[in-house]
Amino acid sequence: MNTLSKKIFANIKFFIRTLIVWVGEIIVLYLLANMAIGLNIDGFNTAIIVIVILEIINALFWPILARIFLPFLVYTIGIGSLLLNAGVIWVISLFLPTLSIDGYALIIVPLGIAVIHTILTSILTLGNEDEYYNFIIRRKKIRYNDDYFTNGEVDYNQFPDNYNEKNNINHENSTQVNEPGLIIIEIDGLAKDILEEAIEKGHMPTLAKWKEDKSHKIKEWETDLSSQTGSSQAGILHGNNEDIVAFRWVEKENNNKIMVSTGLMDAPKIEKRISDGKGLLYNNGSSRSNLFSGDTENVLFTYSKMYDIKKFYNRTWYYVYSNPSNFGRIILLFVFDILKEIISQITHKVKNIRPRIRKGFMYLFVRACANVYIREINTQTIIGDMVKGKTDIIYSTYLGYDEIAHHSGIRDNDSFNALKGIDRQIKRIAGGNNYTKRPYKIVVQSDHGQSNGATFKQRYGLSLEDLVKNLLPEDMNVYGELSSNEDHFGQVITSPITDVKNIVRDKTETAKNKYDEISTKIKSKGDNILEYISDYKISESTTIKKSKTNLKNAEVIVLASGNLGLIYLTQWENRLDYETIKELFPELIPGLVQHEGIGFILVNSKENGALAIGKDGVYYLDEDKIEGNNPLKDFGSNARKHLLRTNNFKYVPDILVNSLYDKDNDEVAAFEELVGSHGGLGGTQTKPFIMYPSEWKVEDEDIVGAENIHKLIKKNYNYIHDQYNDI
Repeated sequence: MNTLSKKIFANIKFFIRTLIVWVGEIIVLYLLANMAIGLNIDGFNTAIIVIVILEIINALFWPILARIFLPFLVYTIGIGSLLLNAGVIWVISLFLPTLSIDGYALIIVPLGIAVIHTILTSILTLGNEDEYYNFIIRRKKIRYNDDYFTNGEVDYNQFPDNYNEKNNINHENSTQVNEPGLIIIEIDGLAKDILEEAIEKGHMPTLAKWKEDKSHKIKEWETDLSSQTGSSQAGILHGNNEDIVAFRWVEKENNNKIMVSTGLMDAPKIEKRISDGKGLLYNNGSSRSNLFSGDTENVLFTYSKMYDIKKFYNRTWYYVYSNPSNFGRIILLFVFDILKEIISQITHKVKNIRPRIRKGFMYLFVRACANVYIREINTQTIIGDMVKGKTDIIYSTYLGYDEIAHHSGIRDNDSFNALKGIDRQIKRIAGGNNYTKRPYKIVVQSDHGQSNGATFKQRYGLSLEDLVKNLLPEDMNVYGELSSNEDHFGQVITSPITDVKNIVRDKTETAKNKYDEISTKIKSKGDNILEYISDYKISESTTIKKSKTNLKNAEVIVLASGNLGLIYLTQWENRLDYETIKELFPELIPGLVQHEGIGFILVNSKENGALAIGKDGVYYLDEDKIEGNNPLKDFGSNARKHLLRTNNFKYVPDILVNSLYDKDNDEVAAFEELVGSHGGLGGTQTKPFIMYPSEWKVEDEDIVGAENIHKLIKKNYNYIHDQYNDI
């Protein structure tokens, strides 16, 4: 078939497809007119006229309207696109006496038209990804022949003989191939083992093809002790995650304030502490759906910048709203995802799949927001960045897998389906190279993994907070914050804790005096810690203390970050040492480590430095000496290194608690009510991956710590940049 015949055939297909979509919209409009929602039309002929006029106006003027009203569309989270389309219909009604629209119809009618448009277009263009780009970009800007691409990236081996690679110029058409950009796609919470399993099972065909073609290589890396997004993204995007001890922590010096990585007022403070102004994205980069900005001002859904409402607006939103039906498409996918979750919950109950947690009504919307809304916004704005070609490096987080794995399990069918959806987005982003002024290299990586298992409370009938209460005097006020967090969709705003320290000081002068007295009495020579742990008899208690403590009255704060627990004794300004805790609360340390759900605790000894204490062993971390059995045996070869580093953090708790790790079943016991969890040590939560272009210079040695991922990316990005400039 020659070129002319192809064009004629393509135009015929387009005409037929458009006709079918219009007919569908006409039928929907006619049906809505009979539902008493505020839409009135005089017969089927009027419905035909309205749709024809509406489609012509949208085709000619919507891109202009979208640019003019973009702030309105953005700040109304897309609802404005429906209102704008309703306004167009209302204007049509001014010139068409047989049409009137008001009330609920102003929302329902444009939404109904957008939904049927999406459904029919999806069916008619099944498997044709070009239509997706037309849908988002609204125009073609192909700069390269498709033959020049392999897996969505420029393949110089495919260029014709007259292509001057040295100068990056094709003399036939004088098309300039600019310096390559870099896109980093983070799949939140995906461990390397689960990635390999998903590839093997066919859930991620795009990444499978890259691996098979050897265009990319996959390498496992190891997180820091705090295996969660706050710590990892601080390290990756800013090259510094110092003092980020967990997802949330207490700052004794700051009126015992609980800092939360995703707090809208906390995230900016955390970024200010870790940033040197030259993060991964500071030089012409963009941040899409991340915790921290990487020192770019080109942000969208970035927590550290969301306190400033002006940062919510970004002109890249145009690629989300450049098509009048796109918001309807997202709503349709959103609702479909809610239905999938309802079916999933029913399936889990019918099949009695364990472990299982109660998710709650709001989770339906939290999941759909993470797995659909944010996902679609990410992809479309990334493609927008690519089309404009002005951004050198893009970093974007896809949250769907992490969210679903938390609540359903790391190998649940729903979790793998989320990966399938993310893989489709990666394919679209790679294919976006066909529409850009410059090629973009792609890196896919994760910030941490997840580990599965029944929760601590499911296993033992009490929470970590309950356990701590039972080991302290009756009159001690204990406050716990163990509610589930999903990194980006957990606690968004934390209430500031004001004047707590003053309140506590007034109440606890006696306790402080007792502390001073104990400090002077503690013998200079250490006692036998293992003997103390093994022989101490815990007071038996048959009931859990149920008293609720107001945060401001708390003398002890217990926090959870996956299977990592943090115990702060807030009556004292500084971190208490092991010897003092033993004297003040003699049951607390042995009671914790003797519990079968606890793997080990970290405390700091005045006499011996950092101690990792387990049920039948003590690891003197500073001396690298073990008494009894090694409590860190099953927690990785770098556990000592991680604990020593964390022990020197400014906000490390008085007692850091890590749950058990069942090596045989590869399970942990989260202190939060989550099936898949992360935050501490044990299992695949500390084993994420990086999938990088094969030409990158990556050493064979293990990569340990998020800060080293930052160095790896920067080194290779700078290498490519310098190589291009040399050419």
